[in-house]
Amino acid sequence: MSTLAERAAAAAGRTDTLPPAGSADDTGIITESLPDLSGYVPAESEEWADVPVHIAWLRVRRDIAYIGKGDAYVENGKKKYDFRGYERTVAAFGPVTLKHGVSVIPHRLAPSHRDAKSGKGTPMREATTKVTWRVYGPRGDFFEMESEGESLDYADKGTAKAQTIAQRVVLLIAGLIPTGAPDSDESNIERGEAPPRTAASYRDEILEAGTSRQRLAQINYEIKQVGLFNAQVVNEVGDEEPLGAFLFRIGQERIQVGGQ
Repeated sequence: MSTLAERAAAAAGRTDTLPPAGSADDTGIITESLPDLSGYVPAESEEWADVPVHIAWLRVRRDIAYIGKGDAYVENGKKKYDFRGYERTVAAFGPVTLKHGVSVIPHRLAPSHRDAKSGKGTPMREATTKVTWRVYGPRGDFFEMESEGESLDYADKGTAKAQTIAQRVVLLIAGLIPTGAPDSDESNIERGEAPPRTAASYRDEILEAGTSRQRLAQINYEIKQVGLFNAQVVNEVGDEEPLGAFLFRIGQERIQVGGQ
C-alpha cells in the first residue's frame, strides 16, 4: 500500500518519496525534499471513519511515521544546524489529518511580551505564547494539549512566530515523530551560569507600559524563586520600596486603569 506522500507525488507527476529514517548523504546530514502536496485531494474512498478522536490521532501518527531534519540554518554562508521547520511539519500533518477527519485548533492563548536586544544591541520584542490546543476527531469529540512557543522579532511578527513554533512543537511531540538523526544525548555540553537578574532590572520591566498582566504574574513567581521579593528598589517617585510590594501596587494600578 502506497503512503500518502507517494500518492501525492504521483498526483503531481513525480516518483520521489521521503527517504527512510536514518538515510544520509556523504556528509552524514539527513536530506529530504519537501513533499509537493499542492495537487492532493482526498479520494472519495477516503471517507472519514466513524472512530473516536484518539483512534483517529493514532492513524495520523501511523501514516506520518517520520519527518527528517530537512531544513538548515545558515549564517554567513556556513550551515550552523539542521532542523524540522514549520512548513515541513505542516506539509506532513495537513493532508494526513484531512484524510482522517482530524482538526488541530488553537483553543486558548496566553501570550506575554517584553523588550529585548539582539547580540548587536538592536531593539527587539520577545514574545512567549502558551497555547491550549484541541484535537477534534471525525465524531466531534476532542482532547486537549498544551505547548509553548518563543520568538524574537524586530517588528510585529513576534506573536505569530511564537504561535507557529508552539504548533510545530505540539504536532511533533504529540505525534511522537522521530527525525532519524543522532540522539541528542550522544553529545554533552557544559552549561555556563547565566548572569542573575537584578531587582532593578525587574523594576524597570514592571514599569514598562507594554508589560502584560500575564508577564507581571510571571515576574511575581520569578522574584520569589530567586529571593528578590523583599529586595529594596527605588520606585518611580524616588522612594525605596520592596520589589514585591512595588509589583503588587503597579499591578493593581494597571487593573484599575484597564477597568475604567
